[in-house]
Amino acid sequence: MIGFFNFVCMKTKQSAGILLYHFNNKELEVFLVHPGGPFWAKKDLGAWSIPKGEYEVGEDPLTVAKREFEEETSVKFSGNIQWELSSVKMKSGKIIYAWAAEGDIDPSIIVSNTFEMEWPPKSGKFQSIPEVDKGGWFAVEEAKEKINTAQAAFIDELVSRLKIAGQ
Repeated sequence: MIGFFNFVCMKTKQSAGILLYHFNNKELEVFLVHPGGPFWAKKDLGAWSIPKGEYEVGEDPLTVAKREFEEETSVKFSGNIQWELSSVKMKSGKIIYAWAAEGDIDPSIIVSNTFEMEWPPKSGKFQSIPEVDKGGWFAVEEAKEKINTAQAAFIDELVSRLKIAGQ
């Protein structure tokens, strides 16, 4: 018999990701990605995210976060993990686990993995769509406007932790 906790975990979608940050002229910036595809093409504020992806019960979330970072950017994760951040729950019910990591990436070179999608809907035509169509570095206030509302908590926690650490 499956325990209640494992049953709930099997039904609840979970993602793991990396909140990459650096300092640009002493100003904190975070790296975010914009989802690809026609649904997101004209959406900006509230549409961006940390690089992340879903995982299954039994997978190590930090390993998944690093793998997903690479899949969505084509850059092998080489940042310095600083902290595990508090998880957030999306409106969809999905739980996202994240780690803050100091590092760097050139947004102009990222190339995302792709998925097949029927577009336009019910057309019978399938297109290869990138999971991520662009990435960028943003100062804290701009990042909080661009990122999905629930994920803004990651940025707030990062700022708090850096203040405590004296950075």
